[in-house]
Order: sequence, then C-alpha cells, then structure tokens
Amino acid sequence: MEKATRAPSYAIPDDPEQSTYRFIIVAAKRARQLQSGARSFLPTASKKPTVTAMEEVRRGLVKYYDPVKESREKSEVLLGRF
Repeated sequence: MEKATRAPSYAIPDDPEQSTYRFIIVAAKRARQLQSGARSFLPTASKKPTVTAMEEVRRGLVKYYDPVKESREKSEVLLGRF
C-alpha cells in the first residue's frame, strides 16, 4: 500500500532569494506576538500560533527589517561610485 504524500501548507519556502534561517526567526517572533494577543492577518482554522505565523510570513504579510541586506546594498552603491 502506498501512502498519499501531500506537502503541508506550513512548509518552509524553497526560494533562493530568501534565507530559511530568516524565515524561521521571523515566524517565531510573529508566533510570540500571536501568543501575546496580536490579531492574525489571515482568517485561519488553525489554533496553533506557529502554523498561523508561518503562513503569514510565507505569504509576505509580515514585514521585517533586514540590517544585513541593507548594509550589503549600501556597500554595493558605495563601491559602484568609485
């Protein structure tokens, strides 16, 4: 007998532009916000804040600041001027 395998809706995105580590950190911080009483950006049937947070981050509904990316972009601009 073969089991039907289905990818979960809360899977970590496989995007080379995105860091898996960053995804996990942002989702964990959002899950803490949800546990503290923040309202979800999505109507969800899940009662688990981690699942809800991962889905919100995966859809791009959670905005975050990436200082490493910003400093890299600034250095490229500065190097491009010389």
